[in-house]
Amino acid sequence: MSPRRLAWASALLALGVSSGAFAQGIVPRNFFNAPVDASAPAAVEANMLTFDSNANIITANGDVVLSQGGYTLTGDNLVYDRNSKALKFVGHVSVTDPAGNVAEMADLDVTGGMKQAFMNSLTITTYDGARITADSVDYDTALRTLMEDATYAPCGDCIDHAGRRIGWSVSASRITYNSEDGSLHLEQPTLALLGIPVAWLPFLWLPDTSETALANMRMPSYDYGELTGHKLEVPYYAYSSRWTDIILTPTVMSRQGFLMGAEWIQRFDAGSFQIKASGLYQLDRAAYAGTVGDLDWRGAIQTSGEFRPVRDWTVGWSYTAFTDAAYLTDYRLTLGKSTVNQVYATHLTNDTFIDARVQQFNQLGNVTAAAQDQQGKTLPVVRFEHIEDLGPGNGRIEISGRLLGVQRGADAGAAPRVWGYEGYKQHLSLTAGWQTQWIGAGGFVATPYLGGRADLAYYDGTSALLPGATTLWSATPIAAMDVRFPLAASDGSTVHLIEPIAQVVYRGSNTTSVGITNDDAQSFVFDDTNLFSYNRFSGSDRQETGLRATVGGRYQANFADGGYIEVIAGQSFQLAGANAFATPGQAQTAVGSGMDMAASYAVLGAYGSFTPGLKFGGKLQVDTGAMQVARAGLGASYSHDDGWGATFDYTYRAANPGQGMLVPQHEIGGELTVPLAEYWSIKASSYWDLTANTWLQVGGGVVYDDGYLVIGANATRTGPTHTSPDDTRLTATFRLKAPAGLDVGYQGGIPLPDF
Repeated sequence: MSPRRLAWASALLALGVSSGAFAQGIVPRNFFNAPVDASAPAAVEANMLTFDSNANIITANGDVVLSQGGYTLTGDNLVYDRNSKALKFVGHVSVTDPAGNVAEMADLDVTGGMKQAFMNSLTITTYDGARITADSVDYDTALRTLMEDATYAPCGDCIDHAGRRIGWSVSASRITYNSEDGSLHLEQPTLALLGIPVAWLPFLWLPDTSETALANMRMPSYDYGELTGHKLEVPYYAYSSRWTDIILTPTVMSRQGFLMGAEWIQRFDAGSFQIKASGLYQLDRAAYAGTVGDLDWRGAIQTSGEFRPVRDWTVGWSYTAFTDAAYLTDYRLTLGKSTVNQVYATHLTNDTFIDARVQQFNQLGNVTAAAQDQQGKTLPVVRFEHIEDLGPGNGRIEISGRLLGVQRGADAGAAPRVWGYEGYKQHLSLTAGWQTQWIGAGGFVATPYLGGRADLAYYDGTSALLPGATTLWSATPIAAMDVRFPLAASDGSTVHLIEPIAQVVYRGSNTTSVGITNDDAQSFVFDDTNLFSYNRFSGSDRQETGLRATVGGRYQANFADGGYIEVIAGQSFQLAGANAFATPGQAQTAVGSGMDMAASYAVLGAYGSFTPGLKFGGKLQVDTGAMQVARAGLGASYSHDDGWGATFDYTYRAANPGQGMLVPQHEIGGELTVPLAEYWSIKASSYWDLTANTWLQVGGGVVYDDGYLVIGANATRTGPTHTSPDDTRLTATFRLKAPAGLDVGYQGGIPLPDF
């Protein structure tokens, strides 16, 4: 037999057995998965090589080394039967893959043309230190790996440099891994923390051990709430395969009784869908007296799906129906504050984006049907963007459009702040523009832009707060020039960049409320992130108008030790035409923002790091007319490898009656992490309301983290001026981690009775 063929057979064996040895997400992605090149040079070394012509057997004895394509197999004795094609290493055997993973065993048998393999006393050490051991491993024709008396430990021997037990491990009397569907079955699994067994099950079946499936694995959980009592939730996979999961989730609560949940997940080659339902008969409905949850029977049905019917297109839906809006939050079945019922289709390529949706928004919590009517439905919302490059030196054309239809059953808000109007409105906006970039002598950069925007909007006038049905046509020519002159200097260790920036933008219209009603441009903060934007409104229902100039600059320094400083500052000026930010609108957008004056507030953003582990950042907004600070924020954080850590935050916002803030917001606080001993640390936090001269929030906790096992507890108490005043909350954390990416466990808050 040729050494090449012998090496190829042995390497294929190691590849097949070891790559299926344990679940993905625990074993690294490059664990024994390097392909074996049959044409690569192979070599076999041994103290003695004999051939028995009568029995047709080749034997290699003493320090046998077989290598090919980066794989190396070593052993005491190697026997190859040319009749049965059986290959056998006798005695100690070691297999090393190109990534440095090592598998060690007492014997290695290959029979049946490599379709079945058996290894005794297996030990696998991955390149990142994880270790898998088993008394024997069988790799059979059904693409299963059978491991007897197996143990997995991501921390190797789980003994640190000081001889202390760390991390976690799982042992089982038998592990069966099916490489075809990714399922894993463990008989009598035991979980040990810090070397101490803490949990045992008669069996555990994981239907899919892919990285995505592990991230979505349903875990048992315990919770306590004053209105529900003690709560124990135990998800159970009633049926699972490559294509289908049926999950039952019985939940027992000491005050409210039994809640049953069921979920059906169906997968296809081109997508998947999910249907989830849950409900209960409340034993103590009086716990929710006076709320929408004061019912005997409560429940919800949820469904979602996504498919890729053709290339570059994705279609999908999501829908939630419930007996009352508070059910999902009362029983902590979701952390969200709203749900979206929608049907959508999305097209995405390198130069084109299309998205079309029909949406209904539902608030969650103690929300009545009348309040739900205030939520708008988008019937429809369609977005389109396309970029066409014209070739070197010719720039590019950008085309975008949006159709927004909003239907609302009731007015939301009252004058002067109305967030939405009863009735139906449509708004179509189209924007097209050309821009290029010219680079002149010395690095001078000029970016011209020419384009235009067209708007067509209609509102049916249902609301009594508006005069009646209205149709609006609007055309806005747009021209802009952005000029920058970056200057760089270096002293050999530090690189400095100074970049003066000047920008002029002309939007030839005095109509800012191009959507008639403002449904999607209700938030605005002027700072360094949008200082040099052509249109600073967050949505399409509002636009900037007139002629505006913005001047400022950027400074950046990069130091040899990795530190840096970046500063962005500037101010904007309305030169001519109507100032859109001085037009309040129904939602009071931009009132008191600093852009509603001819000369805006000056803004500054600064970020940097002077030493490893220390970072800082700050924002400043200054009213240059009155020379007063309108908004300020400062933050800093420090972390060190030895466990020390700290954060500091300071915020200030001047009173803004136009947006309903009658007194200034003035807060300061920080958090401190102090290592008690190796792996152990305590955390404390405190925040103070400077305006009210009272504490805002205080908290503290303890954490154990050795890199593989995280256990922690934290408690917080809010003050009288907090958005959730006088609330006490306990947070518990338990996580198991592995170097290959596994990170599972529980982290959540447990509300306690008010006191």
